[in-house]
Amino acid sequence: MHFHEKPNTYVTNVELKVSDLQRSLTYYQDVIGFKVLHQESHKATLTADGRTALLTIVQPETVEEKQRMTTGLYHFALLLPTRRDLANIITHFHEKGVYLGASDHAVSEALYLNDPDHNGIEVYVDRPESEWTWYVDQVHMVTEPLNIQSILEEGNGNWSGLPEGTVMGHIHLSVSNLAETEQFYTNGLGYDIVSRYGTQALFISTGRYHHHIGLNTWHSENAPKLGENQVGLKTFSLRLDNEEQASSMKANLRAMGAPVIDIDGGFQTEDPSGNVVLLKF
Repeated sequence: MHFHEKPNTYVTNVELKVSDLQRSLTYYQDVIGFKVLHQESHKATLTADGRTALLTIVQPETVEEKQRMTTGLYHFALLLPTRRDLANIITHFHEKGVYLGASDHAVSEALYLNDPDHNGIEVYVDRPESEWTWYVDQVHMVTEPLNIQSILEEGNGNWSGLPEGTVMGHIHLSVSNLAETEQFYTNGLGYDIVSRYGTQALFISTGRYHHHIGLNTWHSENAPKLGENQVGLKTFSLRLDNEEQASSMKANLRAMGAPVIDIDGGFQTEDPSGNVVLLKF
């Protein structure tokens, strides 16, 4: 899990707008296995270990359904500590009757599902870093069928919620213009491109992770940004390493015309597709 420690710039928390807070709370606790860290009338912060905020869900006063074609969240991805944990959650999902997608990406083994508002969720486990294949600065990733039986053989049926050590592994965004967004995250925030998937998707990271952020235009090319009250992504947070890095990012972002707003513990910006990014120490 060293990819989700400083000095890497990794995702710490994802904030979602939902149409019914109580319905979403039930889902994220009973199905996904989160615990409630804090709760208010229209907001709840969720955790795996009882200490670290991973997901925040907010019900706007006026809720609107998401339009079919907008930018925003493609999925957020929860990284489990071990393959046994993945086996146990597969068994749990089966017992709950949850419909799943599943893929082997060579670097990872992943499950895909949607919350009640159709926000995309990935739950995955990384293969050992020693098994990843790099072609200089590009990591080999594929999308192939997942060998679920092989994973289940490692399970012990011991599921009592997301295990301690679960982190927000990455976020995958729907964007309107891939070239503009690439410039924002690479030149503005200092990410490296580690994989291109055709002409409509790319994956970026720091510290040679397979990806901390995914970007695609598969269903969002030239699409408008998500509306303020539409269900979907509200913000996501990235961890800053130090003040020098923060100052450099701010200068880069201002030079390209991106907004920079100081907030408690860091600053806020917005990518060219309207995705709000919080950068915090």
